[in-house]
Amino acid sequence: MKSILFLLVSSLLWMACSSNQDNKIERVEAPIVSNDGQTITFKDSSMRHFFQTEPVYDGLVSAAYTAPGKVAATVVASVAGASQNVVLFDNPDLASSYTALAQHQTNIHQIQQINLKQKEIELDRASDLLNHGAATGRDVLEAQTALSLERSNLANEKASLIQYEANLKQGGFDPGTLRRAPTGKAYVICDIPENQISNIREGGACYVIFSAYPDKTFRGQIEDIADVVDNVTRMVKLRVSILDNSSLLKAGMFAQVSFDLKNTGNQTTIDKESFVTVDGKDYAFVSKGNGVFERKAIKIGQQMGERLIVLEGLEKNDQVVIKGTIQLKGLSFGY
Repeated sequence: MKSILFLLVSSLLWMACSSNQDNKIERVEAPIVSNDGQTITFKDSSMRHFFQTEPVYDGLVSAAYTAPGKVAATVVASVAGASQNVVLFDNPDLASSYTALAQHQTNIHQIQQINLKQKEIELDRASDLLNHGAATGRDVLEAQTALSLERSNLANEKASLIQYEANLKQGGFDPGTLRRAPTGKAYVICDIPENQISNIREGGACYVIFSAYPDKTFRGQIEDIADVVDNVTRMVKLRVSILDNSSLLKAGMFAQVSFDLKNTGNQTTIDKESFVTVDGKDYAFVSKGNGVFERKAIKIGQQMGERLIVLEGLEKNDQVVIKGTIQLKGLSFGY
């Protein structure tokens, strides 16, 4: 009985408190959406404070971009005294392609410098002997056939070479660069978004930190930007070289590669949180003062760190919304 009475009293107190709270609730006037969603007006001043704005920036932009990477290959000296250094790959398929490539290149050199020259000499000798009656037409035909066979072998070797070159380039490597690489060179492969290609140049510097040596920063050089963009991820492979004479770096080590990004002149930019995309078109919301926000169609260029270059649609003094953009999108487009 006491427990029932306690529950009843508790319920009454809760209802009374709720009633008092309801009496204190103030009515909030809904925003007005006009001009086919292009203009949104908040007459209630309490709602205006939710949105934050910043002026459109017009000037030089610099930023840092960091991409995960991995040591894909290292160059070590050959203990057998070979003319070329040994390249150790993290990927067995690349190692196999590089070995096959080297073998085909050796075969091509053998055919061009020795076999073909020898067969050409034999053909000239057979032709000369035929002119002096010391050989037959059959001898000349056999020499011509032998020369044609060597030329065919050369064409086959060059055709086989193309596939292995393609495999290495797909993995971010240039075969010629690998052959010329000095001992101690390490190659880091990382992926960057397609929209960052224009911000990074071959020959530029970058900085690399490895998981194995978190307190040490290595200076690297951007050697190559791949010619192929991944159809699914829209990423591009980047090859960074590091000269590590201390042999600290090993194939397979994980790394973080940092790039300094700078645009080449004054640009109109906005925070990346300032724009929305609807049906393939980009928009930003500009505060006109007194709780009025206007939707503007814009054209976006490349991304620089946390900022986006705006090619069209905004003026230098526009106050662009950086917080509350999604809410304005819902009001403007009805969802």
